[in-house]
Parts: sequence; C-alpha cells; structure tokens
Amino acid sequence: MAGKPPASDPVQDAPEVSAPQHAAAGLPALAHTLRVSQQQMGVRRTALTLLRVNQKDGFDCPGCAWPEADKRHAAEFCENGAKAVAEEATLRRVTPDFFAAHSVTDLAGRSGYWLGQQGRLTHPMYLAEGADHYVPVPWERAFDIIGEELTALDSPDEAVFYTSGRTSNEAAFLYQLFAREFGTNNLPDCSNMCHESSGSALTDTIGIGKGSVLLDDLYKSDLIIIAGQNPGTNHPRMLTALEKAKAGGTKIISINPLPEAGLERFKNPQTPRGLAGGGTALTDLFLQVRLGGDQALFRALNRLILDTDGAVDEEFVRAHTHGYEEFARTARAGDDWDETLRATGLTREEIDRALAMILASKRTIVCWAMGLTQHKHAVPTIKEVVNFLLLRGNIGRPGAGVCPVRGHSNVQGDRTMGIFERPAPAFLDALEKEFGFAPPREHGYDVVHAIRALRDGRAKVFLAMGGNFVSATPDTDVTEAAVRRARLTVHVSTKLNRSHVVTGARALILPTLGRTERDLQAGGEQFVTVEDSMGMVHASRGRLEPAGPHLLSETAIVTRLARRVLGDRSHTPWAEFENDYATIRDRISHVVPGFEDFNTKVAHPGGFTLPHAPRDKRQFPTTTGKANFTAAPVEYPALPEGRLLLQTLRSHDQYNTTIYGLDDRYRGIKNGRRVVLVNPDDARALGFADGTYADLVSEWTDGSERRAPGFRVVHYPTARGCAAAYYPETNVLIPLDHTADTSNTPAAKSLVIRLESTLPS
Repeated sequence: MAGKPPASDPVQDAPEVSAPQHAAAGLPALAHTLRVSQQQMGVRRTALTLLRVNQKDGFDCPGCAWPEADKRHAAEFCENGAKAVAEEATLRRVTPDFFAAHSVTDLAGRSGYWLGQQGRLTHPMYLAEGADHYVPVPWERAFDIIGEELTALDSPDEAVFYTSGRTSNEAAFLYQLFAREFGTNNLPDCSNMCHESSGSALTDTIGIGKGSVLLDDLYKSDLIIIAGQNPGTNHPRMLTALEKAKAGGTKIISINPLPEAGLERFKNPQTPRGLAGGGTALTDLFLQVRLGGDQALFRALNRLILDTDGAVDEEFVRAHTHGYEEFARTARAGDDWDETLRATGLTREEIDRALAMILASKRTIVCWAMGLTQHKHAVPTIKEVVNFLLLRGNIGRPGAGVCPVRGHSNVQGDRTMGIFERPAPAFLDALEKEFGFAPPREHGYDVVHAIRALRDGRAKVFLAMGGNFVSATPDTDVTEAAVRRARLTVHVSTKLNRSHVVTGARALILPTLGRTERDLQAGGEQFVTVEDSMGMVHASRGRLEPAGPHLLSETAIVTRLARRVLGDRSHTPWAEFENDYATIRDRISHVVPGFEDFNTKVAHPGGFTLPHAPRDKRQFPTTTGKANFTAAPVEYPALPEGRLLLQTLRSHDQYNTTIYGLDDRYRGIKNGRRVVLVNPDDARALGFADGTYADLVSEWTDGSERRAPGFRVVHYPTARGCAAAYYPETNVLIPLDHTADTSNTPAAKSLVIRLESTLPS
C-alpha cells in the first residue's frame, strides 16, 4: 500500500544544515527513488510504472525534456523523473469529501508541498462567487460556466489562455486553435518565464529559436561548456550523456556561481562503478562566475580568439555569417581587463585556462539554462554565446552547436504547435487555409502582460492548461491580487496547487488524465506526442487505469469546451478530434512545417527528428540569410556596498513549482526551504553568522522594496557577492517589471538584496 499524505503541514522554517556534497546520484539516489515511489504508488505499481518511463512503447516522463538515445536502458529514468511519475501515478486521491472538509481559506494557508502531497484530483470542482468551499460539478455544467463567462466578454482579448509545458502536442494544437477561433492571441505559456530569451536570441542570430545539436553531437564533441545550469537536479539524465562524452575524450567547462554536485562527479546508478565505485569526475575546469557576468566572460573569450592567429574559422565566417566586422571592432575596443574581471569575478589565469581548452577544440557545444536566460541582459548574453560559436565555425558541424536545455517535458513542442502570443504570419496563414477562418493578427499577452491585464481589469477570464501560474510567476502579491480580480479562473490539473486557492470571483478545477494513464476514446485507445529539448518528436502511451472515472483527457476538455463556446460558428470537427487523435495529427501535418506525414513518422519506434536548417544544411533563415554576429555593449548588474546579488533556484526535492520534499540533499539542506546561501566571507562582513536568520529585502531604483521574511543564513561556497534562495518563496522579491530586454522574461537571477537580521518564528 502507498503511504498516506501528511495530515498536517510540516514546519519549514527550521532547516538542518550539513556540508554540501561533491557527487550526484549513486546509491543514495536509488534508495530515495524507491522510497518515494513506494510511498506514493506501492511496490507493485512502482515496478510496473517506472519500467515504462521513456520507453519506446511507454510514456514520456512528465518531468524534464532531456532526449533519449535510440538504445535505452530498462530503467530509463532519473531520481527526479521518478518523483514526477510517482506523484502522477500515486494512489492518493483528492475527492469531493476532501473539499467538503477543507475550505479555500484553510487550503490557502497550507504550503505548496502539503497541497501537492494530497494526491490526484478526481472530480470537476466549482467555487461559486462568495463561497469558501469547492463543490463537485458535472462536466457539462462546468463547460456552461466557462461558456457563460467567455461569451459575456466585451472582447475576446479579455480572455487569457495559459499553457504549461506538460501539455501534449495534440492538446496544445487544439488549445491554440480554439483560442484563435474564439478571437485572441492571448496565449502566454511557461516559455515566457524560462527560455524565451533563448528563442529571441537564436531567432535573431541563426534564424530558428531552438538548439542545433542532437544527442550524438555530445559524444562527437571535443569540448562541452555548461553555463548557468544544474543538470544534477534539473535534468539528471544529462549526466549520463556527459559521462559517455567524457569516456570518448570530451572536456567539460562548467560556468556557474554555485558549485553543483552533479557537474563535479557523477555516480551512475545504472553501472556497478556508479553504485559501488567512485563514479566519474565530469568538470575539467570550473569557472565560478559572478551572477550576470556570463556576457562579459564570453566577450573576453571572443576578444582573445580574435587576437589569436588562426583561431577564427575565416572560411565559415566569410561564407555563412553577417556582421563580423562590426562585432570584431566592438569586441577589440572593449579591451578593459579590470572591467572584465570585476564583471565576472574571475582571474585572468582562469580565463586563459578556458581559452587554451577552447583553442584545442575543433568541435564545441555550449549548453545553458535559466542561469543565462533570466537576467535583464539575457538576450545579448546568449547572442554573445552565438558569436563565440560562430567565430570557430561551431554551428552546423557534427559535435558542435547551441544547446539550450529546456526544463519541462513538452515546453518546446507546445511552442512548435502554436502556443505563442506573437505567432508568425506564415503560421496564421496556414491555420486560415486549413480551417477556413481568419485568425487574429494582433499580438496577444505574454505572462507578464497577462498579469498586468488582469491587474488593470483588461482581462477577466483566465484559463490554464496545466501549471501553477500563481506560484510560477514573479511579484507574488501583485500577481495574486491580479488573479483575484478575474471574473473566472479555470485550471486543468492533475493535482492541487496554490493556483487553485487564489481564484477569481468564480473558479473551476478540471481534473485531467496524466501521461501515465490509458486514454480511451470512442475511436479506441489513443496516444499523444511530445517534442524533446533537441527537436525529436515521439509518441507517449499511458498504461495505468485513470485515477478516477470522471477524468477527461486534455484533448477532450479542449474539444468539448470549443463546441460549447464556439457552437455553429466553428466548422472545425471538434468531436472527430476527440474521438481519434490521428485526425488531429493529420491536420497538424498540413499546418506545421516538419510534421508532414505526421502519423506515419511517429509510428516509427523512437519517433523522428524535426528539420533544423542551421544544423542540417548550414542555412540560416534570418533576415540577412546568414548567421548574424551581434555587437551589443557588455552589461552586468551593479552591486552596491553592503548588498548581495540574489539568484532564485530549485532545491533537489523540487521540479519547477512542484515541491516533492523538504530536502536539498546535494547542498546539505534538510527539512526546510527558507534558507539563503551566502559566501562565508560575505556573510561575516555583513555580520551574519551561520545559522542566524534574516529577512531578504530586494531594492529597486525607483526606491521601492520587497521583503521575504525569516530565512536561515547558510554559509556556502557561492561566488563572492552572490547569494541564492529557493523559489517560489522568493518570487515576492521580483517586481513584475523587472524583466529581460526583448524577451520580457522575469529576471530572477540577479536581484540586489540586503539582509536584515531577524529571529526564526
């Protein structure tokens, strides 16, 4: 039998702290995986379920988007992937009796961890205006409520259609189709908060907003640079790929303000050496960069490459790039080493060591994640990474290229399917031709603009296909107040989260099938598809019986809602789509490039690779027809005296806003989340001994401040001047308007804060 969820909310403000670890995975990861899985699923269900994760005839892990090799291990999952699966396949249930026993006021006072641990939602639930308890509601009545609110709007643009990265390609395509037939491009999604900066930078420079490498490229590379990324916690299966690359002679440079256990040493739990031996040392050079100093670092490396005879691939630059001369002039004019060392926090010797490894490499890959994308100057930083690769011809070459590592399992696929507030005209033209309606052309709201619209009363209905919008977004107090102004909030979900208790005047929770569950429709058993972080598309087939008889698939929810709202004005065969998902894929094949003959391609075990012109042909579909060098000025955050730069991050017991537990094993944190990691020398200079408590106060140029109270100070080997703390607890510190230029991504990785002494409550 699976364990029961916690009856009371555990204390979270008295964490226990030990020394951080210097290796990831191994026996502790295996033991923790089995313990958590059995608590949620029981012994037999654990075995049956985990052996189907990421298999060609199984289901795609609902966690990260790291790709699978063609030849797969029988246990093709990691510790955090197993946690994600266990929470979806759990035997715990949240029934109408639960909501009768717990008011919204009660639930709003619970932690996100406690809410998520209660189990799977089983019935559609409705919160009437002025009520404090959700009550069960028939599906048809739920769709009527949504239809009433949507059709009462003065404009379709008063509705917001949000999407999380776990949504399948089929459901995402139908969701954007419904929103656009309704009349709006208000399609914000979780990409707006993570890799939007990557997409903006890559589209401008190489012509496509996706990475250019495949899994095999890692094994062919001479050098992999991993910047602003923690694979050991956020996508642990990447460590297996890095281990294989190391075995083939690849060198690895890690660039991060924090030392990360997984990048130090990996104990592969799938091998005897990983379980019982010392594992594999991964990083050859660790550059402990100051927060926000990555652009300055890559600019310095580029300047050194330019000044090294024979280092630039002149033939590639001549044939395939634009803007080289202006870039080279700008880079050479910025020869101020004092400024570079101040921005990066590194020494000249460290940068020279990195340069030597770079010059020795003929095939270089740069991987990155949120540590690069969530700064105000994130887009020029990533463009500088592209400059770095272009200089030595490292795009469109086997074993080389750009590798933004996406976090959520189908966040890239959702964007490919049209979940975007600023759709390309060609995509809208294809929709119009295929479905016979005129889609709106005006750009819609991204996440930040959607919150502003809700705050200002310009948006009145909020629908979310998955996710935990309230906890994922910045400026918590502002966001929650904005959501509460809505006439109706709707969440399609598998489990409880805080967004279900911060509601509009009316609210609905619509329970849906998970990836692990059988999807049986009138046309027979269905499968869905997803796209991984490297542009591979493959099928996902659930095998478990659904958590309850009242669940609908995401696809069924969208199709029934569209029929209720659009009625006779829509000529789209929504009922046909619900009955047979192959008919959806047929229509996708007519609209989305690369998906031609979709059903035939995805029938191949392991799926198929989407075309990528820069990788496949060294063709760059930019405005110039070539890969573009750029010459932005170098930026980095200023650090006033007596202050720290704070980055928000995940613990090891966390995936995005889902809290699996209260431990961060690799960083030595147990039974708590309200901690701030500070370099010991900085902490002592500011008067904070290890174990003392402080409020975190963010400071802004307009004189405003935001406060997150009661954090235990942990002396930790961060970069000097830098600190780190977990989100969503620290989202309150990030103003809604503190976003990356161009991409509008919340800039959560460089907040100027001060510590104010306090006592634990």
